[in-house]
Formats: sequence, C-alpha cells, structure tokens
Amino acid sequence: MPFGAEDRTKPLARVMMRAPGPAMAAADPALWHYGPGFDAARAEVQHAALSAIVAASGAEIHWIPARDDGLSDAVFVQDPSFVTRAGAVVLNMGKPLRRAEPDLHEAAYDALGVPVIGRLTGEATVESGDCLWIDPQTLAIGRGVRSNQAGIEAVAGILAPHGIRVQAYDLPYWTGPEACLHLMSLISPLGPKMALIHAPLLPYALWADLTARGWTLLMAPEDEFHASNGLSLNVLMLKPQDVVMVDGFPKTRALMEGAGCRVQVFEGDALCIACEGGPTCLTRPVLRA
Repeated sequence: MPFGAEDRTKPLARVMMRAPGPAMAAADPALWHYGPGFDAARAEVQHAALSAIVAASGAEIHWIPARDDGLSDAVFVQDPSFVTRAGAVVLNMGKPLRRAEPDLHEAAYDALGVPVIGRLTGEATVESGDCLWIDPQTLAIGRGVRSNQAGIEAVAGILAPHGIRVQAYDLPYWTGPEACLHLMSLISPLGPKMALIHAPLLPYALWADLTARGWTLLMAPEDEFHASNGLSLNVLMLKPQDVVMVDGFPKTRALMEGAGCRVQVFEGDALCIACEGGPTCLTRPVLRA
C-alpha cells in the first residue's frame, strides 16, 4: 500500500486508530494520570464521534484491535511511531506504562505491508507527540521528559539515509516531569506553513526557524489553553486549513476560522480533556496524498 505522511500539502488519506475498548474501561484513573472527568463509557462514544469525522473526510481508517491488554493509553496512537515515504519508524516510549505499545504498531505495519525502516530500543526514547514535520525533509523533535537525546540521535540515524534531517528543540520544564508536555502540546499544524501555537512555552528557536521560513503562527488564547491543560490547541489537520478540535473553546475556534480554516468539533471532555490527549494524539497518519 502507499505510505508517507510527512507532506502536509496533502489531505489525510490513511490513518490508524484504536478504540478505547476494554483496556480503558478497566483503567485505574490514578495510575494513568486521568483527570476527574474521566468516564470510560463516554470516552468510547466520544472516540466514535471523532472517528466518524475522520471517515467522512475521506480518510481510510485502519483499526488496531482494542483488546483487554492493560494498555489504556494505546488509544493515543500518535505516539509510538511515525510514517515517512521510506517506511515506518517504531519508537520507544518515555512513559514506562506505554513501553509495550510499539509492538502493536509494528504488528499493524506488518499487516498493512508498510516496511519498518528502524526501531528505537534500550534507553533511547522518543514519542511522536514530540515530532513535528517542518517540511518533508525536516523533522523537528522536542527534547524533554518523553524524548531524550539518545532517542533523537537514533531517529536522526534512521532517517539520514533517506534524505531527512532531524532538528532538536528543548522543551520547557513547565509543571514538571509528571505533565504530558509534548512539542505538539504547544503547536498544531493547520496547513503546510500555518500553525496554532502557545507562544509562551514554544521553544524560541523553533519560533524563529518557522518565522524565517514564512510560517503563519496563530497565537492561541491563553485562558482556553490553561483551562484545558493545553487541549484547546490540539487540532488535527484533515487537509490544509480543514481541521477538527475538541468542542468548548470558541475563541480558539474563531481564531482559526478568522484565518480561513474550516473547523469541525466533537465532544471530548471524558476522552481528551480528562485523559490529556486530543484528536491529533488519537490518530496516527499513515498516508497523506
């Protein structure tokens, strides 16, 4: 099958998802760091609403089986891997509870016929929530709690033979190691050179690099960012300037619409806000075409 998801001039054509299922239904909210609004049954309904929007966009969904395997966070399929035009890179999770998830992705790629061009092991960790395609030849990785220097160097070594360069940017401490602060908690691409950002925490060097490249950077409303623990900014690009976000953040939505974006919403308090993972986290692009 065709694969490669680094070119954001193209619509989302194929994507992997996994329903919350029995793993999330059995999850201990305290263990998984889920908030007081967590409700597994409502999370299932909200996930189905998001998947309906993705399917209606024309994207084909490949479902990773939702099993009673204790991997509640495996619903956030963005993080354990990413896909390039050369094949998939399977990562190594910085959150110990998620260390078994990359095996699910490797099995999924095998079933889909997508070659795996490399996999991280040992102490080298990168989560794809820390990865941002600046252009199809340049991958930014946020260095922080979930993605370390050894992991960044390992990804760079995997991608270099395929003409792809890795650029690292340091993430802030913010509220400490327990916080799930990925790079893409601070920036969501809306198009090839357009993104929604939380400027106060975004690495300055990344802001400067994107600005020099001519990106349009929309500064998300601070009050909605903090009220949602950053989830107001987690926006999935279905196609350039056609996006989906969690409902309940009218100022952020209006900002994007004012910049020419079509914005669809779904209810996500029990799944996204409580579990700290928005529509980008819940999808693993396999092909943009």
